Amino acid sequence: SKMVINLIFQMEKTGPIRRSDCCSCQEKWIGYQCNCYFISNESKTWKDSRNFCISHNSSLLQVQNRNELDFMNSSAQFYWIGLSFSDEHHAWLWEDNSTLSQDLVTITRRENGRRAIYSSFFKFYLTNCGKVNTWVCIKKNV
Repeated sequence: SKMVINLIFQMEKTGPIRRSDCCSCQEKWIGYQCNCYFISNESKTWKDSRNFCISHNSSLLQVQNRNELDFMNSSAQFYWIGLSFSDEHHAWLWEDNSTLSQDLVTITRRENGRRAIYSSFFKFYLTNCGKVNTWVCIKKNV
């Protein structure tokens, strides 16, 4: 069974968001490298954030490569993302069931087991899914 791990991440401020001309996105969505991103201003639980993205034909943020990291390295806020731990597969999986790339993000656990820190270009934090945070949706344009 798939156990949802409640993750937020902090994106480090490194420069302006760059937009892409190769895709057309809805109002309030940002285009970057032919994907559309929604960066929320309000806060919801992880589940409600996930449901918001689903209702807009998208998913919570999945970062698959360093190009997507370039886009996300533009804010110092915390956001819910679409990463969970699968007991069945004993692996971190994104919403589309793809695995977390180990060369993209380094995983470090704290002793108490209640919080995990993921750091590379940005940091991942494990937290309670009942908390509210802002979130990022991604709509892939294939």
